[in-house]
Amino acid sequence: MDDVEVPAFQRARRPEQRELRRQEILDAAEALLAEMPAEEISLRELGRRLGVSKTHVVRYFESREGVFLELLNRLRLSWLEAALASEWPAPPCEPDGVMQAWADSLAARPVLCQLWSLLPSVLERNVSAGTVRAYKLIDLEHRTTLANLISDRIPALGADDALTLTRHAVVSLVGLWPFSNPAPAVVEATADPRLAGSRVDFATMYGEILQTTLASLLARAK
Repeated sequence: MDDVEVPAFQRARRPEQRELRRQEILDAAEALLAEMPAEEISLRELGRRLGVSKTHVVRYFESREGVFLELLNRLRLSWLEAALASEWPAPPCEPDGVMQAWADSLAARPVLCQLWSLLPSVLERNVSAGTVRAYKLIDLEHRTTLANLISDRIPALGADDALTLTRHAVVSLVGLWPFSNPAPAVVEATADPRLAGSRVDFATMYGEILQTTLASLLARAK
């Protein structure tokens, strides 16, 4: 097949080779997620994209969900690095503007949002407790970085409340993303002008949710 990538090596023996192969698998998964829903991607499809067998992929990840969990970590870190570098306004900031920048920066990363929204229903299943524990420790590290980023821009929000905000934000994303990316039949149905209120724009509504949650936390702090 013309679109099959040729592996750089058939068997990874050294640690750097194993890490390179893991990154190749994550790259393939990210490319596939830009083309089709996560639910339609199998280990066999990942192997086909790389020109290797399903068994070969399992040498590096215990399951499809294990691949997606690690990819979620990688994409979230990339998002945080971009936010820290330039995408979010520099302090001092207007709080609602910070929340909207958060929403807009995520809306620009649909693969990250898709994976994040599948965390409780898909990604945390068919994986070992050790894999979930490792994921959650990295998630906590990333959310702490995010909380610090928020606190720097909104000093009135304490560190604990900033971390609480990140928890609410994840739960909100899990619920909102599917509503803002509905199935074709739903898109067709809500084209009816009478159902205009049923259509959901992710960046707009997520920004509103973040702003409302932030306002509640700030009021409680007072």
